[in-house]
Amino acid sequence: MLRWGILGTSFISDTMAGAISASDGSRIEAVAGRDPQRLSDFAGRHGIAKHYSGYDALLDDPDIDVVYIGLPNNMHHEAVIRAAEKGKAVLSEKSLATTMAEADALAQAVRDRGIFFLEGLMYLCHPLMAKAGEILQSGLGAIRSVSGLYAADIWKFVNPMGKGTIFNLGCYPASLLHYVIQTACGQHAFSSRSTSAFGNASSHDGNICDASLSVRFDNGVLATLQSTDSFGMSFAFSIHGERGALRFLTNPWLPVAGENRLELCEYGRAPEEIVVLSDHDAFGHQVRLVENCLKAGLKDAPRPAPQLTDSLEIMSLLSAWDDQARLSSTSGA
Repeated sequence: MLRWGILGTSFISDTMAGAISASDGSRIEAVAGRDPQRLSDFAGRHGIAKHYSGYDALLDDPDIDVVYIGLPNNMHHEAVIRAAEKGKAVLSEKSLATTMAEADALAQAVRDRGIFFLEGLMYLCHPLMAKAGEILQSGLGAIRSVSGLYAADIWKFVNPMGKGTIFNLGCYPASLLHYVIQTACGQHAFSSRSTSAFGNASSHDGNICDASLSVRFDNGVLATLQSTDSFGMSFAFSIHGERGALRFLTNPWLPVAGENRLELCEYGRAPEEIVVLSDHDAFGHQVRLVENCLKAGLKDAPRPAPQLTDSLEIMSLLSAWDDQARLSSTSGA
């Protein structure tokens, strides 16, 4: 039985707590938070016996095998470093951090202590992504272009210290682009690229709220990504190759227990709908992946889940996107 400690009592921690409790191989040993009432309510809701008012107290608990970090983006790196110092396995929410300096410090601590680490891009743990990877390797021919969009009207609920839509939502299409390029073009293709980005700054907190990114990889593949937390509730992601195109019909970043659908279209032929069935949603698969990795003594999860080097490559794109979007931004959204 894998014993979990949870840092933070946010919405995402609540979702993860439900997924952990639903697995026969895991239980929640303790939770830590800063707000006494929220902490008490969270512990009661999930039947957690131990709750700590300080994060270090939870990390010092010898009964905890793995720590889930559900804190705001800007707190991820410090929490991971402290957990690594205690020798705990770590599942930390996306995005990896908010700057490359933070991400590099996080990675160094993970490597120095030799702990298991996984960034919480939970959708990559779902079998929908493995199926998409199979198609990329056999069904589209050489990849020529990729496009993605994630839009959600969530600006009222996001933490302003999280650094805006690129790190809150843009990380999803960016990480899926990374998986596509790595799978279709090879391990090192993603790092050889040129980028151009634009953005609008929010009048509420000054962060980028609407963002677009154009990428040209050195192998000639073109990509466009968009992300916003100021309007809508929409998703889109498609990949075009020389023989055909692959499109996600259901949300690629929130795959569910049940039916998840892709559309494969060989040029000149009728589209084929592909259904991927699953017993668990993405969070459930993520919990079970952590269980299996720790049972096997692994330090990194197997792909499609992100390995530490993958998370750093994704973070490098997010950082460049944010820097360029801020330089171009206009306020008022």
